[in-house]
Amino acid sequence: MKKLLAILVVITCIISCQTQKTNLGKTDDNLSKNDTVKIANEELEYEIIIIDAGFNSWLLSRARPRGYYSESFLEIKNQFYVTSWNSRVGQTMQFNPNLYEMRIDYDPKIHYGYEVNYLLYNYFIYFQERNRQRL
Repeated sequence: MKKLLAILVVITCIISCQTQKTNLGKTDDNLSKNDTVKIANEELEYEIIIIDAGFNSWLLSRARPRGYYSESFLEIKNQFYVTSWNSRVGQTMQFNPNLYEMRIDYDPKIHYGYEVNYLLYNYFIYFQERNRQRL
C-alpha cells in the first residue's frame, strides 16, 4: 500500500524524558495510554500516522469536533502548514531538527478526504501549542 500522505513521527526526547521523570512511580488516569493515531483509507491508498505523546488525549479534549470546519478550510490550512513545515525540515541550523524530522508529502491536487485533513490540521495546531512554534 502506498503511503503518500504523511508519516509523522515526532517524538521529542526532551519532552518525553521530562514527562517520564516527573511521572515516575505515579499513576495518572489523564495520561494517554494510546498516543498513536492512524487513519487509513484502503480505497484511496492514503494514510496518516501520528505518533506523539499526548496528541490523542489533546485531540479528544481540546480540538474542535469533526464537522466544525469545512473540508475546503482544512485543505487550505494544511497546504499552508505543510509548506511551512517542509521548509523547516531543510533548515537544520535555524530550526530544531528534532522537531522537524521528516518532510510531509501533501499534494493539494489530491482529495484526501475529511478525516485525513481533519487529523493533519489538528496535529499542526497541537504541535504549535506544545512546542511553542508558529508555522
